Amino acid sequence: MSQVQSVSDLTQPAPAATPSSMSQVTSISQLSDVQPTDWAFQALQSLVERYGCIAGYPDGTYRGQRALTRFEFAAGLNACLDRINEIIQAGLADAVTQDDLAALQRLQDEFAAELATIRGRVDALEARTAELEANQFSTTTTLRGDTLFGLYSILGGDSATGEELERVPVFGYRVELNFNTSFTGEDLLTARLQSNNNQPLGGTESGELGTNMGRIEFDGTSDNNVRLSLLRYRLPLGEDSTLYIAAQGNGFVDLDASAQLTPYTDGSAVGLFALRNPIYNYSSGTGIGFRQFFFDDFVELNLGYLASDANNPNDRGGLFNGRYAALAQIILHPSDEFRLGFTYINSYTPATRSEGTQSPDLVNPIFGTATGSNLSNDAFGRPVVVNAYGISGTFDISDNFAIGGWVGYAHHTYIGRGDADVWNWAVNLAFPDLFGEGNIGGIVVGMEPRVTEISNNLNNGQPDEDVGLHIEGYYRYRINDNIDITPGIIWITSPDHNADNDDAVLGVVRTRFFF
Repeated sequence: MSQVQSVSDLTQPAPAATPSSMSQVTSISQLSDVQPTDWAFQALQSLVERYGCIAGYPDGTYRGQRALTRFEFAAGLNACLDRINEIIQAGLADAVTQDDLAALQRLQDEFAAELATIRGRVDALEARTAELEANQFSTTTTLRGDTLFGLYSILGGDSATGEELERVPVFGYRVELNFNTSFTGEDLLTARLQSNNNQPLGGTESGELGTNMGRIEFDGTSDNNVRLSLLRYRLPLGEDSTLYIAAQGNGFVDLDASAQLTPYTDGSAVGLFALRNPIYNYSSGTGIGFRQFFFDDFVELNLGYLASDANNPNDRGGLFNGRYAALAQIILHPSDEFRLGFTYINSYTPATRSEGTQSPDLVNPIFGTATGSNLSNDAFGRPVVVNAYGISGTFDISDNFAIGGWVGYAHHTYIGRGDADVWNWAVNLAFPDLFGEGNIGGIVVGMEPRVTEISNNLNNGQPDEDVGLHIEGYYRYRINDNIDITPGIIWITSPDHNADNDDAVLGVVRTRFFF
């Protein structure tokens, strides 16, 4: 902060005040406070009202009947000195009377010590601010963290093979560090580092459950290693258009294509199936996305293309020769309370990527949706083309109650072998602000992906025998802006869509820390 010029430096000194004019003034330096009856208080009040030094009342007056400390008074005086300096430097010296300049000079002399202290404090604050700016991590990058502690266990039931499940409590973690960088104030580059060790309870013919039905939403393990789980650039192309470029990610979910359709389960539910329509899980990898709004945001268009082996130059890799997924989606927003989406996904998985074990640390397996029956996630060692269709939506009936859900259908073509039809559906009830602002309770009932028809030369022509249900209840309790805790129960009837298996029940307690 620049030093305020002395009034005597700005114009010729005014004639000295006569002894008679000063005879009634009590020495300000002898007072601990400045009283409304003091000459200094009244002089400053007059300057404030004439020159607008301090924002006062609507009629331009500066009122007050309480005493001011000397430092409070000096702060007001400093503002008046700055204001009158501006007037004089603007060539409007005639607007300031000699009497006012004389009063300012007298006040400046009387409060010299306090003015010096205030200016010194401001200078020190500016120096500290400059030091912080010079040593800041980045002027455009912010760090956002999300740490999860997960306690989960099988509480009873049978596995997909009919064996009684072991009741072993498991405790794990997941840490995500998001580095968000903006170059223009409108764009956003996100790099996410992740480490986790939540061993899945199930997988395709693996894990204790022996099926993907009932998987926990945060399961997956990197064996405590740190990996890059997301690298994405989001660029507005105008008021209604956004371009997404993903060098690493977890499918169309990371292109903002699904959360708006299931806002209450995505991020709150404890089961993987309960988050959103599983057809989005047919995608992963590197690619591009586009989002466009039409008709005053009534219609939203989402387009996307992702390739899992985009960095592989062989004849079964690259952007177009390896595993890929393409998305086209229309979302209708008739009102702020209602949104309805229509989704189409086309994907291809080459045979070389269909064999072997499932990837334990990704939501998207080598083939399938990581949810539903083993049969629905089996590629039979063949290249597979998937055409998937979905309808999803949410309706906010009131501020404290919403209903939503989805239906998904996928047609699998196992090249050279045959076809299969896979269906899934869910209905969810959400209770925002349940027992407190920021909390949310939810109930989800649905059928995880199930093969309803299959060619005779695949699995002996036998689809999934029965219908198993995914029934889930959860309650996310917001402790404060940085911590929430979510207990939940997942009940799977007829695991792996086989009524011979006893129902499986899982318990989950998820705690998240945001910073």
